[in-house]
Amino acid sequence: MTLTATAPFQAPAGLPFAALGEHEWLLDCHSASPVTDLLKNQGWDVVSDLDGNVHCSSPDQRVYVGFLAESPAAARGELWHINIKGTDGTTAWHQTFGPDVPAHAVAGFLAALIAFPSRYCSCI
Repeated sequence: MTLTATAPFQAPAGLPFAALGEHEWLLDCHSASPVTDLLKNQGWDVVSDLDGNVHCSSPDQRVYVGFLAESPAAARGELWHINIKGTDGTTAWHQTFGPDVPAHAVAGFLAALIAFPSRYCSCI
């Protein structure tokens, strides 16, 4: 396969955003609200247990998101748990995020997952 350029590259005259040194990077959010608000708006079931953990299930019950602040896994650095099941019900893949990952970043990860409902990557 050969790639050819359709137009010559031109560097932008200026950055369309503030210089990186002036950017206020997202550093922390110690609340599950950015994630639970997103998922509730997508029709997911969101349930809090008596220990303060939050459990979320997709409408098709194939994706589980857990904010497990009061679990042994949180003590090991695994605050957020995301599990995806295949059509046969077995775990297809999973992802965890620790307490240092802002909830807004976890919400962004889930928003990207929700935005691509096909199981296959279009780049293949």
